[in-house]
Amino acid sequence: MMPLVDWLGAWPGAVLLRDSGTAYLFVNAAHILGVGLLVGAILPLDLCLLGLFRAVPLAVIAPFLSRVAATGAGLAIVTGLWLFSVKPAEYVGNTAFLCKAALLATALANVALQHGNHRFAAAVAGGVLPPTVRLAAAASILLWLSVLVAGRWIGFV
Repeated sequence: MMPLVDWLGAWPGAVLLRDSGTAYLFVNAAHILGVGLLVGAILPLDLCLLGLFRAVPLAVIAPFLSRVAATGAGLAIVTGLWLFSVKPAEYVGNTAFLCKAALLATALANVALQHGNHRFAAAVAGGVLPPTVRLAAAASILLWLSVLVAGRWIGFV
């Protein structure tokens, strides 16, 4: 594991961020933008999946919010990995980072399970919101907010 950590720390992108406060600022801002898009889209989608906000048809809003959340997740993951490369050995030993990584993996697995569920597709098409879809939506809210808190916790550990 340590050769990979050493390689990441020596990667030119990591060196750029360590040497340039401006580059670090922009990558960090892009990471925050990605997190904002992700959480800002996933929370209303999950609340709709829980049966709230029934005035907006799920069939209309779910595809858009899913794409926004996916775009935000992609941006947050790419920039997060880039930020990780600045101090990989330090992050690997950081309890908060390890918690965030585990929560992130669990949240992404929950997304995969939800979107792979035929009941989810039926609910998005205007069908009934079954308990499995509601449970995954509730778990999603809890998981993504936990990832957010764990991410903020990293700087305090």
